[in-house]
Amino acid sequence: MSKLYLVPTPIGNLEDMTFRAIRILKEVDLVLAEDTRTSRKLFDHYDIPTPMRSFHAHNEHKTVSRVVDEIEGGTVMAQVSDAGTPGISDPGFLLVRECLERGVEIEVLPGATAFVPALLLSGFAMDKFRFEGFLPHKKGRQTKIQEVLAAPETTILYESPHRVIKMLEQMIEWGGAERRISLSREISKLHEETVRGTVEEALAHFNEKAPKGEFVVVLEGTTADQKSKR
Repeated sequence: MSKLYLVPTPIGNLEDMTFRAIRILKEVDLVLAEDTRTSRKLFDHYDIPTPMRSFHAHNEHKTVSRVVDEIEGGTVMAQVSDAGTPGISDPGFLLVRECLERGVEIEVLPGATAFVPALLLSGFAMDKFRFEGFLPHKKGRQTKIQEVLAAPETTILYESPHRVIKMLEQMIEWGGAERRISLSREISKLHEETVRGTVEEALAHFNEKAPKGEFVVVLEGTTADQKSKR
């Protein structure tokens, strides 16, 4: 039967893989991997013999139609990203959309997503939050940062170690120096770390200790910020 599985993979610690995810990856005919070299480490760890094919941001537009043709032809596939859940700031959306448009069945397995533990570690309000993913590198960056600084709810961002300091400087420049922020890196890995404080305090920390690893940034909303000043 034509089917696509979306299979989350660990964001750091390989022991976070689920029994079901391992079984599915062993049973399907082919696995679409964001980077086959990265996924090979996971497959070797769990003795998963299933063949892989590269499917990433640079080729998904060109190959998505052909991939769905294969699924319709009877090839049962799974998609994985390098870490976490496919489609969350990773390739996956185009493939899901094409499958849905053609009536191909999709099954999504629950599993690791980096922003969930980072949100919990922040201690900020979780009843309402917004996920923005990566900030624009250039065009639209200022507008987006000003938008998240004005948001009443908790906001979650992804940022690279090369742009974290720039992001904090820009938040200060546009009036967010006293806003509370939580930055988590290397979640579930040996050197996991979460830095909490005001934006100004976080900038001072990373000016002394160079940022390393991919970051999940959690910014407290304006509503909480206003309440704390009463």
